[in-house]
Amino acid sequence: MPTPNPPTFDPSGGRAALLDREGVRAGVDDALSRCVGELAAELAATHPDCAPLVDATSELLSGGKRLRAAFCYWSWRAYGGDRQDDGMREVALRAGAALELFQAAALFHDDVMDASDTRRGRPTAHRAFTALHRDRGWTGDGDRYGQSTAILLGDLALIASHRELGDATAGLPGTIRAGARGVFGRMQTEVTAGQYLDMHAQVLPWDAGTAELEQRARAVIRAKSARYSVENPLALGAALAGADEVAIRAVREFGLPLGEAFQLRDDVLGVFGDSRVTGKPAGDDLREGKRTVLVLRALDRADPSGRELLRTHLGDPHLDAVTVERIREVIVTTGALDEVEALIDDLTRQAEDALDAAALGQPGAGVLRELADAAVRRRA
Repeated sequence: MPTPNPPTFDPSGGRAALLDREGVRAGVDDALSRCVGELAAELAATHPDCAPLVDATSELLSGGKRLRAAFCYWSWRAYGGDRQDDGMREVALRAGAALELFQAAALFHDDVMDASDTRRGRPTAHRAFTALHRDRGWTGDGDRYGQSTAILLGDLALIASHRELGDATAGLPGTIRAGARGVFGRMQTEVTAGQYLDMHAQVLPWDAGTAELEQRARAVIRAKSARYSVENPLALGAALAGADEVAIRAVREFGLPLGEAFQLRDDVLGVFGDSRVTGKPAGDDLREGKRTVLVLRALDRADPSGRELLRTHLGDPHLDAVTVERIREVIVTTGALDEVEALIDDLTRQAEDALDAAALGQPGAGVLRELADAAVRRRA
């Protein structure tokens, strides 16, 4: 059967132009380039053999949508940030770079835990270093070498994210600095807890009940993805603009449902996305055994043969293209895909209503609405 197409959104034109407004992408990329340069200098002074760590970090940071950085910057603008204030504008952009560095840390670690083979169309770090070990004829366990190196890469990116935010906010008033660091720290705790909950969910027995499993899946979405992809970047930008907790709560009410819709879109793409656009093999989420809302609803609504197909093959790393297509057919015919698309639409409407209620300033509020649309209508 033909693979359903996700809602159309130009991944290279519309979104690229949106993220380039007011030089956000260029400013964040400049900050990241400087961070990588500083890391390279420190590692070179430690030992020349550390050079591959710089290359791997630079490669991962060269990709990405920069949506988290954009949410941070445009929230800062919506809460009164002045683009003519070069000093504060640089702080907002460097905070965006800190978010990108934290995401890099999460991806390095996540790919190891998920045993992922590709990231953005390239071998994941642990696979690349395993291959390096093999090609050089080194002794010992190549897989363990690759995994250990990827964990250390994640640690380096995490250290760099803390440095960047700390250095960027060092000269700010104490209340603003504390507010920004509080948001950033809370975000890291939530993501780590969400990663554990995700890992834990994969080992629970299927007879726990699909309603309970879906409840857990949505808790994972909120902790692991929604808050760190959208809600906390928005809160960070607001905090940098000097917003108090009451004002920040308003943008959180916009960010949480939007972040959940963002991840649900990711889950749909993980099954139905075009690998040439997503940079990951088609059906990769099925091979990793992710118990997403999409899969759980299909499991709940499938006939006995469809349920058996899902339970037997979900999590099979050797899942072939034919079986992927059979699972896709079950997801579509059960109505699970349509239900998740409707849930994405409902959460997006909740987010838009919350943004309207927040009555934020322009042009920030308008761009945040466009970013919301981009986040849920993307193809990668």
